[in-house]
Amino acid sequence: MLLVSFRNRDALANEVADAGWQANAARRIEGLEKRFLASRARVILIDARAAVAEGLATMSELSDAAEISGAALLVIADRDDEASLDRFIADGATHVLLAPYSRAELVRALRLAERHALRVSGHRQRAPNMAVQPRQRDALTGLSDASAARGWIGERLGKVPLHVLLVAISRFEMINAAFGLETGDSLLRNLAHRIEPLIADFGEAMVARIAGAEFAVLLPGEIGAARIGLLTQAIVDRIERPFSAGTHIVRLGARVGVVAAESEDGDATQLLRRASGALAEAKLLEGERIVMQIGDRAGQALRPASLHADLRAALHRDEIDILFQPQVSVSSGAIIGVEALARWRHPEHGELGATTLFTAAEQSDYLIELSTHVQQRALRMAAGWSSELDGLRLSINVTTADIARHEFVQRFVEMVDASGFPRARLTVEVTESGLMEDLGSAATILADLRAAGCRVAIDDFGTGYSSLAYLKALPLDYLKIDRSLTTDIVGSSRDSIVVRGVIDMARALGLAVIAEGVETDEQLSRLAREGCTYYQGFLCAEPLDGAALLARVTAA
Repeated sequence: MLLVSFRNRDALANEVADAGWQANAARRIEGLEKRFLASRARVILIDARAAVAEGLATMSELSDAAEISGAALLVIADRDDEASLDRFIADGATHVLLAPYSRAELVRALRLAERHALRVSGHRQRAPNMAVQPRQRDALTGLSDASAARGWIGERLGKVPLHVLLVAISRFEMINAAFGLETGDSLLRNLAHRIEPLIADFGEAMVARIAGAEFAVLLPGEIGAARIGLLTQAIVDRIERPFSAGTHIVRLGARVGVVAAESEDGDATQLLRRASGALAEAKLLEGERIVMQIGDRAGQALRPASLHADLRAALHRDEIDILFQPQVSVSSGAIIGVEALARWRHPEHGELGATTLFTAAEQSDYLIELSTHVQQRALRMAAGWSSELDGLRLSINVTTADIARHEFVQRFVEMVDASGFPRARLTVEVTESGLMEDLGSAATILADLRAAGCRVAIDDFGTGYSSLAYLKALPLDYLKIDRSLTTDIVGSSRDSIVVRGVIDMARALGLAVIAEGVETDEQLSRLAREGCTYYQGFLCAEPLDGAALLARVTAA
């Protein structure tokens, strides 16, 4: 147990020892988070008798780390101070003991707190006939919650390599104080939407909200330190981009601790506690924002990833491949088009997906060059397709940086015409977040693209603001719903209602709907029932090279 008392430390430590507990006692707030993480304590006892301000400050210091670690927070409060009691509960206290109290009441409160910690951290064994609880979601952000994160780790720990990135949002309490809880909640939702798409290239990875303003990114499999470093820096960069809060511009910061699972990590709680330790180190650094504890990087602050420099040579070494993922009619099962996706054949790290590739480009100021290269190559390849593929549409992605270029539409259309691919079979996909930078300018650009004969789609719908107002304002042909919504279609009844509402909204606006990430027959059946028009995902095919695409289309 970690015991914190500002007026009664020694006396309370003796009471706890008489009850059979070993206490690590403190009366100062400084360094408490690191002390707690090093102590491996399952219970934090905060004595706030005649010390409400100090008790609340201690709660602020320890509540997130306690929640991540699955520890119980037991507060001793004065019996007649109901207002303070409510504040402690609101700030994360799991248990409260009212003073004055008897020895039996103290023992009972400690036992209940310990039982809570054991249950949350998974140390208690389930009875044979006890059902496994379904994975839980965080009600505010829609991400997995701390319980789901621990379950995810528990299922894989010791079986596959694991990495944990623990992300803390800086200055968040100041935002809540300045703009109110409603604005704070909105920022947390938008933070979740910014982080989640970054893990698309990492298989069964998970993003979870595990404390008030802290997120965990859980990565399975063998992943190089450079690639993890690039992802971590991308997360920090996304968080530090400005947010809009009414008429104000809000800027947040981030600190990240990164650890790899080790043989001595007996359970999820131990691994998360080590990640909390790395995060605590990052919070103490001046200038640096990331601490990685991976192999020979243990305890080191992250420096810019080597992938930035590698990218500049990748185009000249012809390391960027283009693959095509089929888009399929839900009603007929026919392949009607493809989305062009970039892959980087890195000589050291193997195949890296589009998310990693474009993140490296964005961080190294090479984004426009890469985007243009991918677009040109995809168009040239599609223009050279055999007659069996003549009817397919081609979807290519444009970035926010592309759209911001002077005379973008003219440059883009000239590139399409030079490739020989017909404009009428081309769909331009723009991410939802990219459109929000300047809605009026975006509407003009999309209208010009359609006037030139191209069709337009919003990509990854559901990972950003998802505003009906701007959907109504923009000239669009397709709405592509993100894979997270596709997964939700077979989730809870509330999840299904949300997805159904998105599809109904799109159809009411005359837009065709393309569902991304369809992997099961059940997902497809539900999407068909709700009126989805097209889908893409592993249920039909993974991204294919030209030869494999031809074979798939001719075999259909």
